[in-house]
Amino acid sequence: MKSLNLFLLLLFFSSLGTVGYSQQDCKVLIPAIADNYVGKCKKGLAHGKGKAFGIDKYEGMFRKGLPNGKGTYTWSTGERYEGQWLAGQRDGAGVYIARVDDKDSVTAGVWKNGDYVGPIPKNPQVIGSVSVEKFRFSRRGDGTKVLIDIYLNGTTNADLENFSMVASSGGEMRLGRSVGYENVSFPFVCKVSYQTWNKFHTNRHYAKFEFEISEPGNWLVVIHNN
Repeated sequence: MKSLNLFLLLLFFSSLGTVGYSQQDCKVLIPAIADNYVGKCKKGLAHGKGKAFGIDKYEGMFRKGLPNGKGTYTWSTGERYEGQWLAGQRDGAGVYIARVDDKDSVTAGVWKNGDYVGPIPKNPQVIGSVSVEKFRFSRRGDGTKVLIDIYLNGTTNADLENFSMVASSGGEMRLGRSVGYENVSFPFVCKVSYQTWNKFHTNRHYAKFEFEISEPGNWLVVIHNN
């Protein structure tokens, strides 16, 4: 008898868990997918991983009732978008698939505020380097600047001779000990060369670093000489 009661109790709590997961009172704020929602909820709104159905359907991440994060949206006409969302709009990297003349038409790239803005930019590329131990590319928001910092033994390498800097666009600029270009056009190609001390400060040698950046933005390029 005790075993039967325990089984029934577990079955009851299990059914509560199922009901808690499928929440009809958990709202989705896009009317085309708001008829039925199954998934996580917070303060009465879809929040977390879930599925929403209506004229269209969406499966993926939600935040405050809207698709937000990675998810797949399928329209009633058959088109499909798989990728990143922000506040209910396509925003970030994704793939849009439509049916054109009985064939799949695929558009892959980057969306912003629901609009397609272009292909996914390539990562920064090193074209050539001499006497460079390591390097780093950092994108620091939107803009049209590329700054370069040169280091030796962990500190700014300020003792450079025969320094040369050539770029595909932009005007030269200096910001503190950083050098670079502003008002550049992307893709942006730059080559810096100079004479520098070695790590032991016993002799000078030739150093070169040439690179290409395709994605627009404000960039910092850090070069460490050996």
